[in-house]
Amino acid sequence: MFTPEKTVNYEGLVALAAQQAMAGAALLEGACEVKLRIDCQIPASWSQKKQRAAAAGEIRPTTKPDADNVIKAIFDAMNGVVWKDDVQAVELAVSKRYSMVPGVAVRVELLDPAPPAQEQGDLLGATA
Repeated sequence: MFTPEKTVNYEGLVALAAQQAMAGAALLEGACEVKLRIDCQIPASWSQKKQRAAAAGEIRPTTKPDADNVIKAIFDAMNGVVWKDDVQAVELAVSKRYSMVPGVAVRVELLDPAPPAQEQGDLLGATA
């Protein structure tokens, strides 16, 4: 599948930021909750009144970027940096708003640690 160059560059930037945030910590293992806040640029063409309303949260962005595309790029970039794989994200909260400073804030929390590996007999309910 083809990934546009702009997306590849963005994922690289996110991976670098995630690596810095992890500060050498081990990859998260287990179910994770992810909270994303997507802050969109307030259009400069808007009146000052409308810009203030947008910054106050009275107007919400119903324009690009699509939240699902942002989530996919962020999750793909965090694979192998924050967690082993984005399948570990089992709870997700996303908000999209206007802001004077555009960007995306991401918070990942481990809900429950991965259980220890079971021996084959344990999987079948057998005890030694």
